[in-house]
Amino acid sequence: MTEELLTVAQTAEYLHMHPTSIYRLIKAKEIPVIRRRGIGLRFRKPDIDKWLEEGSYYPAQDVEIQPQIKLDSLVGYDKRFLKEVSGLDKKMTRWRYSNEIVYRIKNQGNFESWGIEYRDENGKRKQRIVPNAQSRRDAVIALNHKVQEVFNLLHGVKSETKEIKFNEFAELYLRDYAIVAKASWKSDYYYLKARLIPYFGCRLLSEIRQHLIEQYKAKRINDGVRKSTVNRELACLKKMFNKAIDWEYAKENPVLKVKLFSEKDNMMERVLTEDEEERLIESSEPHLKPIVVTALQTGMRKGEILNLKWQDVNISKREIKVEKTKSGIVRVIPISESLFIEFEKLKKANGKTGCVFTYPETGKPMKDVKRSFQTACKRAGIKGIRFHDLRHTFASRLVEKGVDIITVKDLLGHSSVRVTERYTHSNKNQKKQAVESLVKPKADKVKDLLEICETVEAENLIIDSFSVN
Repeated sequence: MTEELLTVAQTAEYLHMHPTSIYRLIKAKEIPVIRRRGIGLRFRKPDIDKWLEEGSYYPAQDVEIQPQIKLDSLVGYDKRFLKEVSGLDKKMTRWRYSNEIVYRIKNQGNFESWGIEYRDENGKRKQRIVPNAQSRRDAVIALNHKVQEVFNLLHGVKSETKEIKFNEFAELYLRDYAIVAKASWKSDYYYLKARLIPYFGCRLLSEIRQHLIEQYKAKRINDGVRKSTVNRELACLKKMFNKAIDWEYAKENPVLKVKLFSEKDNMMERVLTEDEEERLIESSEPHLKPIVVTALQTGMRKGEILNLKWQDVNISKREIKVEKTKSGIVRVIPISESLFIEFEKLKKANGKTGCVFTYPETGKPMKDVKRSFQTACKRAGIKGIRFHDLRHTFASRLVEKGVDIITVKDLLGHSSVRVTERYTHSNKNQKKQAVESLVKPKADKVKDLLEICETVEAENLIIDSFSVN
């Protein structure tokens, strides 16, 4: 026979208290209470008696705060708990269940990913992509499990992580996170497929410790790989383990204990001189010239330039809106006079196409200019220069002209000034002038003293003339 449960009012009467005091005890977690959808707050009389006798908190029974979903009961579940649906005509659709949300994202190629949004044990909102979810039903089940997990954490109930092999989780990471959320997912794809998966292979994630990662780090350096490259690979590994923790496949991130290499020695300080800049532009083929000018006048990355669409170029306002960026930060860059002239020519030639920079023969968007850029550098007699150094040159020119570092950061699209500092280089003449500006040359001091003496002598003559009169 089911035991009778007391309501808040009945419990208050039983304890000779006001119902407000009962609610205060519930909020402070000082009284044993049962929370369950559909019945509200209920109390067991034996639990209340024991609580009174012991004079301390007696934990309530661990009950499910979400009902289990059967294979064919999603419609019924929606009728009970679904509050609203939003974004049906957008790339993201959201189904709200009380305070929790299930959402669907449509990615490139009409590929769908399912995710959940909930509050963690600290009350903070969290969003997670559900690995292997093929429908909203799968996402709702994952949401129920996550809410149950949060409930267990709040009440001290331990849960175990799921075992998975490194190569299996790497596939999940690429499909359900990197390709969906990262503009630089191709780098992660290469690092995992070409380097990390071949090394860590079929090991379980739980078997990968700091020592094993240190061994990988040492091996890569012994293979002659640059320190900066190893750091990028470890950064990818670190992000993957963070997701493994979020998705309950790992308890800790072993990469956090591995120290990255210093990259100070690898910082490239190659900046074009004004003469080299002019020679490079003159030596560039007609299709390359506007691209080089764009890089030198905006500091945009090569990928950002080649992906530029006419809809992002406002010639009347002389502005470029860069949306597809490495950092995900949308920025607006003014168009200089020389770049304005180049854009006007391009607009007349291929203004009807979607992309700004296209191949002259086919009219298709340009994929790369590596070969033509190397040829232009060879013609101009410029050695040791990369296309990315045009971005360095842009930043350094701004600093030379006295532009503050914050403005340079915004134009480059960096999230931190520390990143921007790597792109700004003072040349030797600047450094020399900066130091010499602190001390006046001796010649200038002597000249100043002579001028003072002449002034004093003139003043004395005037004073003497007045004294004679």
